[in-house]
Amino acid sequence: MELTIADKLDSLVKLQDIDSKLDVLRKLRGDLPEEVSDLEDEVVGIEKRVARFQKDLDNVNEEIETHKLNKKESERLIEKYKEQQMNVRNNREFDAISKELELQELEIQLSEKRVREGEFKLKSKQVEIDETTESLDAKKEVLEIKKKELEKLVIESQEEEEKLLKQSTKQAKKVEARLLNAYTKIRGSAKNGLAIVTVERGACGGCFNVVPPQRQADIMEKLKIIICEHCGRMLADADIIKVHRKRK
Repeated sequence: MELTIADKLDSLVKLQDIDSKLDVLRKLRGDLPEEVSDLEDEVVGIEKRVARFQKDLDNVNEEIETHKLNKKESERLIEKYKEQQMNVRNNREFDAISKELELQELEIQLSEKRVREGEFKLKSKQVEIDETTESLDAKKEVLEIKKKELEKLVIESQEEEEKLLKQSTKQAKKVEARLLNAYTKIRGSAKNGLAIVTVERGACGGCFNVVPPQRQADIMEKLKIIICEHCGRMLADADIIKVHRKRK
């Protein structure tokens, strides 16, 4: 038996009623799922920052060790040149060794300067690591609290949600495929999730724009599916909603 427009609208209204209950149930969770997701992203970002700071710290430590080794090498060379200076045969050799000694003294001063600069970097970087780690710990603590809140809400509403999902799937099978596709598309783009709304006091129940009298008459006659020219929602006669609610 071919379904009438009234039957099709009735099926859509029933589906919308079930899906709206699902929306309300999920809304009870508020922004918690999004908050948890955002916090998880923040934690990952801060962990990467700490890892990057730690790598910088390791690099500075390596630089410091290199400069310390350079200093030791210069000190070894100074000892060597001093011994050689004791056995020079002429002034030219003495002057040449003296220049090498001066050069190594400068190398020692430069190495000591680089070590001091490195140690200052270490302290600054460690402060950054400590502050960032403290922030990370705080974020993790908040995340853990939010996760527990969300888990509790999910557990409390899971049974009801599963029940409504089954009802929605069952009711969706009763809706004509073409209308179901349109319903799903409209519902997905509507902020309040309403794909089919009633006309009350001459206005669309979705966007509240005035529906012309002729369109209102067409809606009451139920000879075709009428779409709101402003918001694109499907329009139904308020009587269909009332009858459906009485049946429940």
